[in-house]
Amino acid sequence: MMRTKLISELKLRREITPSTAGARMMTGNVAAAWAARLAEVDYIPAYPITPQTEIVETLSRWIALGEMNAKLTFLDSEHSMLTAAGTGSLTGARVFTATSSQGLLYGFEMLYNIAGWRAPIVLVNVSRAVAAPITLEPDHNDFLSTRDTGFILLQTETCQEILDLILLAYRVSEDHRVLLPSIVNLDGFHLSFTREPVKLPEVEEVRSFLPRYNPPYPFRASKPSAKGVAVLRPPLYSFYKYQMHLSSLNAIKVFKEACEEFEAHFARRYDVVEKYMVDDAEYAIVMMGSFTSIGKKAVKIMREEGLSIGLLKLRMVRPFPAQDIRRALEGKKAVAVIDQNISPGFGGTLYAEVSSALYNVEKKPKVILPVIGGVGGKTLSLDEFRYVVELMQKYQEVGEPEPILLFREDELREVESLLKIGVGDNV
Repeated sequence: MMRTKLISELKLRREITPSTAGARMMTGNVAAAWAARLAEVDYIPAYPITPQTEIVETLSRWIALGEMNAKLTFLDSEHSMLTAAGTGSLTGARVFTATSSQGLLYGFEMLYNIAGWRAPIVLVNVSRAVAAPITLEPDHNDFLSTRDTGFILLQTETCQEILDLILLAYRVSEDHRVLLPSIVNLDGFHLSFTREPVKLPEVEEVRSFLPRYNPPYPFRASKPSAKGVAVLRPPLYSFYKYQMHLSSLNAIKVFKEACEEFEAHFARRYDVVEKYMVDDAEYAIVMMGSFTSIGKKAVKIMREEGLSIGLLKLRMVRPFPAQDIRRALEGKKAVAVIDQNISPGFGGTLYAEVSSALYNVEKKPKVILPVIGGVGGKTLSLDEFRYVVELMQKYQEVGEPEPILLFREDELREVESLLKIGVGDNV
């Protein structure tokens, strides 16, 4: 059943993937490792965790074979790993590291410190739903829990995007107008261990796009400085935090500039959001991550059936690209936000943020439908996307939209069957 599900998803993904002539097949994890290699990182503090481990295994092998000139150190925990990453960056090193799910949460304290130190590391998070119960399948609760840390947050859809967005993340994070760390997120298993064609640029091309890191205030023993010191006067703390906020907002402009130059170098175009058949659509679906590929295929089929539907993919989550979202969704009859996460007691995280972005829009959609789908890696079907469109049309005519959970009858029967035999007694 799992194999059939993944094969079906891959077929949908291939049908909407652009030309990949001259590309090499690799997993999402290996694409992340290649990005670190091409970025010529100096330091890689690491700690293994499923489904991220292949990234640091690949880097470790290259370093051992002399194919990559970097220092890799295995630490005793994710907390130590992130501490080493931040402090390494303060010396002027270009730092890369990776984690997932529980590991991200274990080192969570250090995320705030790294951002406060203005240490522009790049951290790859391979999304996995957080316990309990325990699963290896992905959703975005781990990634979205970092929204308030000060990190720039980028979400990938394909293995090619993994490589490209890591390079872009370094370019943006290390810009002196930003100087904030980044998290590049990819969906566990659905991308981490999925082999897709990836175009690898030459290292000389990457050097012309991504020059060596030039820290404004590198820590040196001959010229010591203090980082992360105690600030006991409230106005000072408030000043520094707002300074971080303004620098984060700068990242939207810097990212767009970097994307234009990236296209000139590598002929691949990115932006903070991606519009798929949105401009002339009456209805729109908003989502992010690898499941967006399935959503695009569903939109294409529904368009052929005569439905005026489009899809808006979020690529940047922090800073939140509110203006780009407003421009893309203004004038739509209805919008559905499919959240691959759940905030217990509230609902979907992105629904609230998209709704906030549209609040003061003069021609805002009459309906913004909150949808929970794909939590714990639950796949989405064409019929579920059709159902979402039906609900948008329904609520556009009458009533207030209610939050819904996408859950098919066959999945309900599976749960009921397991409950009957006692598998779910402790759930």
